[in-house]
Amino acid sequence: MSNPLLPTVLRMQGNVAPLEDGRVSVEGFDLSILNESTMKGAFRRMVRSHEFEVSELALTTYVVAREYGARFTALPIFLVREFHHGAILFNRHAGITDPRQLEGQRVGVDRGFTVTTGVWARSILADEYGVDLSKITWVLSSDEHVENFEPPANVEYLEEGRELREELNNGALSCVIGFFPHDIPAEYENIVALYPDGLQAGLDAFDARGHYPINHLMVVRNDILDAHPTLPRAMFDAFSQSKDLYVDALRAGLIKNPDHIDDMHRRILDRGKDPLPYGLAPNRELLETYIESCVSQGVLKNRVALDDLFEPSTLDLVG
Repeated sequence: MSNPLLPTVLRMQGNVAPLEDGRVSVEGFDLSILNESTMKGAFRRMVRSHEFEVSELALTTYVVAREYGARFTALPIFLVREFHHGAILFNRHAGITDPRQLEGQRVGVDRGFTVTTGVWARSILADEYGVDLSKITWVLSSDEHVENFEPPANVEYLEEGRELREELNNGALSCVIGFFPHDIPAEYENIVALYPDGLQAGLDAFDARGHYPINHLMVVRNDILDAHPTLPRAMFDAFSQSKDLYVDALRAGLIKNPDHIDDMHRRILDRGKDPLPYGLAPNRELLETYIESCVSQGVLKNRVALDDLFEPSTLDLVG
């Protein structure tokens, strides 16, 4: 009898490569891996039409989708992490010497209000600088993956035909969050980062308070979970094994053409920490703080118990 075949959306990167190339398999199941980077709007398609059986998904997209009745459930497989200190950009001529000066101003947000990078970047402004986020008008460049999401009153959309980076460079906006310096064309010489070394600022926050933001996790459609009760554990074990192979290669210096994410993982590894801890236990404090940020920012209307967001059979797993 053949294994069930599950179309699975993943973004190709080191910690999932062993699943893609066959070095690791999910016991009792076959994954038909669809590369998210080549699929237009894969996350939006998952949220709006539940198109795929299994999918990587942005963390904030997931929690908002659940609040609006999505019929899929997360596994605590946290595939993507990123520091977002580098995603706070200013116009060099705006006269901003303290981020609290943004109160009363319009600040651009790349894409929608519920983009995960935006949530983490706003939390940096609030937690590290004491910025009152409710006193800022947030200017979005796109709509939300979750179609029915109702943004707070202090949110508006960028005028059609305009582009956030241009608006920041020409001084129409004094600050934009969501872009990193490598996203900025060289000719936009008026754009500077709040933190000249965003990675080091993130690492400093990691050292000081364990700040290590999660960007993406895995979700499974509820009808698939109902039909295959052994799937969550099998997936968790396989993704953990795949991650371990990547971390071993990272530790041994065997990653070919390492990118900035590999460098971040290596810097965490150099501190004696797991660069990609899976499971709720090692991430509980971070995720509880994140949920509070979502509520205070108006991303979530209601607090939700962390355990209620994850498949019950995976709550005690650590990988």
